[in-house]
Amino acid sequence: MIVVAVLPKEKRFKYEYEKGTIWQHNDLYASENIAINKSPEQLQKDKEDVIKSVLPIYEFDARVEQIQLNNYRREFDLQWKIKYSDNKNRANIFTVGLQLLEEFYAKGIVGLNKKYQTSGIDYTITLSDNNVATIISTSTLLTVDRAAQITKARLNRYSLEEKDLLLSLVETHLQPNIIYNEQLTRRLEDEILAQVSTTKGMIQADELLIKKGDVVDEKAYYKLESLRAKHQDQLVFVGKREVVAIGQFILVALSISLILVFLSIFRRDIFTDYRKLTLIFIIVTFMLVALSWSISINLPSIYYIPYCIVPIIIRLLFDSRLALNIHLLVVIIAGFFVPNGFEFVFLQITAGMAAIYSIRNLLRRSQFLYSAALIFLTYIIGYVGISIIHEGTFTDMDWLTVGAFFVSVILSLLAYPLIYLFEKLFGITSEVTLMELTNTNSKLLRELSFKAPGTFQHSLQVANLAEAAIFEIGGNALLTRAGALYHDIGKIHNPVIFIENQKIDNNPHDTIKFEESAQLIIRHVTDGVKLAEKNGLPEIIIDFIRTHHGTTRVDYFYHSFLKNYPDTVPDEKVFRYPGPIPFTKETAVLMLADSVEAASRSLKNPTHDAISELVERIINYKLNQNQLIDSPITLKDIVVIKQIFKQMLENIYHVRIDYEI
Repeated sequence: MIVVAVLPKEKRFKYEYEKGTIWQHNDLYASENIAINKSPEQLQKDKEDVIKSVLPIYEFDARVEQIQLNNYRREFDLQWKIKYSDNKNRANIFTVGLQLLEEFYAKGIVGLNKKYQTSGIDYTITLSDNNVATIISTSTLLTVDRAAQITKARLNRYSLEEKDLLLSLVETHLQPNIIYNEQLTRRLEDEILAQVSTTKGMIQADELLIKKGDVVDEKAYYKLESLRAKHQDQLVFVGKREVVAIGQFILVALSISLILVFLSIFRRDIFTDYRKLTLIFIIVTFMLVALSWSISINLPSIYYIPYCIVPIIIRLLFDSRLALNIHLLVVIIAGFFVPNGFEFVFLQITAGMAAIYSIRNLLRRSQFLYSAALIFLTYIIGYVGISIIHEGTFTDMDWLTVGAFFVSVILSLLAYPLIYLFEKLFGITSEVTLMELTNTNSKLLRELSFKAPGTFQHSLQVANLAEAAIFEIGGNALLTRAGALYHDIGKIHNPVIFIENQKIDNNPHDTIKFEESAQLIIRHVTDGVKLAEKNGLPEIIIDFIRTHHGTTRVDYFYHSFLKNYPDTVPDEKVFRYPGPIPFTKETAVLMLADSVEAASRSLKNPTHDAISELVERIINYKLNQNQLIDSPITLKDIVVIKQIFKQMLENIYHVRIDYEI
């Protein structure tokens, strides 16, 4: 309802066409008399021709002469006293300089402007003197350089000292007294430009503009453009705006319904989560409101709006498929209300796809700049192709549009602070946050490495195994790595009860009951959940802590109890983790990687066969215990996971296979 309310309600020109293409519509006739608009090139040429006819306006300033003559008198007296001890020839020499200056100023000294020196030094001007305008050539006036040359020629009969004195003083006091008035000239240019006609000729009512199957040549193209402009500029709206709103409602509702169908089929978790649905519709609504605003204020280019911000945000908060679908929704709706809708849709879809592909796997912050550069390059390539189709030349590029692309790409980088805001408001974890969590210098991981170094090394190895496996079978590798690094943080509270942190001669389990040992081991899951919640870890990371042991038993202590107390039936719940079992690919892979890595440390002779047997046994055990039935992992995925684990463990333990020759 918000989107429909803000969209423009003016009627749209229903024909799509390109210069040089075939007219695919029915024969088109003019319904009324329409003036034919000039092409931008023709209009620009006409304006340039008119500007050339405008003579620059100069004004005569009598004050310049008075100021310079007074300055000459003062400086002559000062210079004479310095160079000569008597007043012989003083009056005569003073008069010569004064007469030269008076002669020059009487004739007029003009300040030339390079803007008008297009065909030689001299040009014609309009000279204003006491509100009387005269058209003259600058060749009839003096310049400072010409007056200086005349001065040198006139002073040849004087001695060298007198000549130098007069030449220096006269040149110093030569200033233009005919001065260019830029403000008046520009005002005159604006008045004449306003009179330039933007049209050439008329289209008569009922005149055939173009026939079906004809080529849209330049003449027909500008007739069609004139018809489009007339159609869109009409103040009289034929029909009711309420009816137009109904049409817009149908289009918007259809588009959003398709998104809901997509979510209900492929992303049920989002479809049933009103927080996430609200966030998606806020992003869609905001972008379409921004589009309507840009149209209402006649923004120089609609490409200033950062449309690629939508796929970037959706991709980093959710996934690539959803990002592409949402982006298509926004662009297709926008395409109905912008000029040259097909071009707009093509450029925005391709740029959005480039944005999604460039951040498919977010591994480092530099990818943000790489993504921006790729979006800009996609815009430029697409725009060049469209320009060539329109104009048939490489030279008529609209650099304003290129600048708009650049601004749009820069504004798209605002996606990253917005993602942080959305995370806090809607409780969603983006890949930007996951990337920060995988930094081993974070508070919790530093504490884990200091208090439980063996567990920390175990977590690093599990992260490597799980990340490699999930990358191959398809899933969020960054999420898996983050979950693996934090899955055992509960061991911080009592690290010595876990074998990887124990010294050879110090095992606290030797002095306590098997049930107590099992409970101490199991407790690291609940302790980890509490510690994660206390430190504000995202819920999606806490899920890895809860599920990494599922509902399996602590078999070592369980079997030890049976062996030592064969006549006693143990309470199996005491020896079993509380769960839940993994419910995503990522948590399932972590469970397998955790068990396999921990078991591999017990191998005394880690040969190829031993590692292979261990991986098969551990993973098959998890399958037999129904620990993976809630996760969307397939048997094919299991085969790949086994292969990855075997290969990586062999590399870790430097297994060498002897080949028979």
